[in-house]
Amino acid sequence: MTNTPPTSTEPRRVGMISLGCPKNRVDSEVMLGELSEKGYRVVTDVADADTVIVNTCGFIDEAKQESIDAILEIAEAKGAGGPSRLLVAGCMVNRYGEELAEAIPEIDAFVGLDDLRKVADLAGGPAAAGSTGGSLVQLGGGPAPPSPSHMVFDHTAPRRLTTHGYAYLKVAEGCNNPCTFCAIPQWRGRFRSRTVESLVEEAQRLEEGGAVELCLIAQDTTRYGEDLGAGKHGLTRLVEALLAGTSFPWIRFLYAYPTTLDDELLRLMGSEPRFCSYVDMPLQHSHPEMLKAMRRGGRAERYLRLLDRARELAPDVFLRTTFIVGFPGETEEHFAHLVDFVERARFDHLGAFAYSPEPGTPAAELPGRVPKSVARRRYEKLLAVQEPIAREQRERLVGRRLDCLVEGVHEETEHLLVGRHHGMAPDIDGRVLLNDGLAPAGTLAEVEITAAYADDLVGCIVGPEGAPGVVPAEAALEALASGE
Repeated sequence: MTNTPPTSTEPRRVGMISLGCPKNRVDSEVMLGELSEKGYRVVTDVADADTVIVNTCGFIDEAKQESIDAILEIAEAKGAGGPSRLLVAGCMVNRYGEELAEAIPEIDAFVGLDDLRKVADLAGGPAAAGSTGGSLVQLGGGPAPPSPSHMVFDHTAPRRLTTHGYAYLKVAEGCNNPCTFCAIPQWRGRFRSRTVESLVEEAQRLEEGGAVELCLIAQDTTRYGEDLGAGKHGLTRLVEALLAGTSFPWIRFLYAYPTTLDDELLRLMGSEPRFCSYVDMPLQHSHPEMLKAMRRGGRAERYLRLLDRARELAPDVFLRTTFIVGFPGETEEHFAHLVDFVERARFDHLGAFAYSPEPGTPAAELPGRVPKSVARRRYEKLLAVQEPIAREQRERLVGRRLDCLVEGVHEETEHLLVGRHHGMAPDIDGRVLLNDGLAPAGTLAEVEITAAYADDLVGCIVGPEGAPGVVPAEAALEALASGE
């Protein structure tokens, strides 16, 4: 990684490594938007950057290690003719900034969660000139002691999208849930919603920028609006406002909490085609003793009734969840209960984590630590149990015609396009591999599903006829045969 420094008349080049969840991605987009407005040149390849920003994730051990590895890689490149400046942002700054400053002196500055719009003051200019590492340059001094964020960035914050065809809309910040395994409230702070008016205005801007799918996100999205006096129907009112104020063909939300998902939202999902029939509800476990130790609301039977209710009110709904295995005190009996629950629930999509202790959380002090090897075995078994369920759920779609958002050419071959139907959220639920027909990226194409696998589907584009750039499968074959 070798760079030629910019001349005095060239804009400084900035690259971003964004790690972690979609909420972190939005923070990265706010920083990139701020940098673009201040005249910096944003580059997609950090090898071409004069300044590199690593936006970190601190959720679990694997995420923290990924963040540290990325920081160390850029720090090493600094001494080998690479970027002249390294900034670190995100959750690990608010929680581990002091430790990072001591351990990695090559870091030139830190951007806390409340300081996203100050990033341009740290990315270059006089403070960066002649920087050789080892000295921290940050507004107000070095990294602050561990502290939660308090800001809510609204529609007035500039954003430079890093997604194509879809966009995330962060409806709230922070979290009030008392989950014993999670440290997110320690650095993201208390739950705080944005106003409906601010969100509709930003959504309109995202639509004008070319997005055709809007994904609503927060740490606890179904609690949206409670702090604004909207009661338990805040998210429903927000979706209704977005449906009325925009023309997005797809609006979805991510991250439902089981005790705050209400029937009115599910009814809207079942009656409004533009509101995707999709529920991502991390349940974490099924056994009552584990749920009590995690301080999670609900019980397995209530969860099953809730899933049945979702399928009743929104018949075309796709269901996703996430579980933690190896939580302190989890016995083989507890895990067997979870396996049985997964077999009964029949989720379309399922993710899992092996528990890792987070310093400062109640769970980190619990007795009965499960060995890593045991947690890993349970993790692998749970995914193995889900695999045939997922395949069977996908096989039900073979022969059906579904609208799919075409995302572009497959990264490994130009002979395939990739897309998603409404039951697949970006990046986490697999893809539809399109092996026949043509459609531009960002198009909602009609696709006939021809094959199913545990992770992906296969299909061919069959319409809509006459749509710009759409060539149905049979017409594409005819054009190929005639040499057109």
